[in-house]
Amino acid sequence: MIGRHLRITGRVQGVGYRYWFIGRAKARGLTGWVRNRADGSVEAVVQGPEDEVARIVADAASGPPAARVDRVEAIEQPVDPAFNQLEQRLTC
Repeated sequence: MIGRHLRITGRVQGVGYRYWFIGRAKARGLTGWVRNRADGSVEAVVQGPEDEVARIVADAASGPPAARVDRVEAIEQPVDPAFNQLEQRLTC
């Protein structure tokens, strides 16, 4: 199990990015959270098997059809056993 903290920038709000991300992450069996940021980016914490986390990080670079992803920053994140699903959080 590994964890990653993601920051996704570009045109990623108002295009269904979070819902798309949640669907992809849940399909891969990942846990954590995703939210919009006040600066227009999307932030997420994901954790699970190393290969599935690597896949969601790669997927994050494309996003749904209406999105335009400029950058995905992925930083190592400690695994938190309290996460048992992938949830959407409020914008911060």
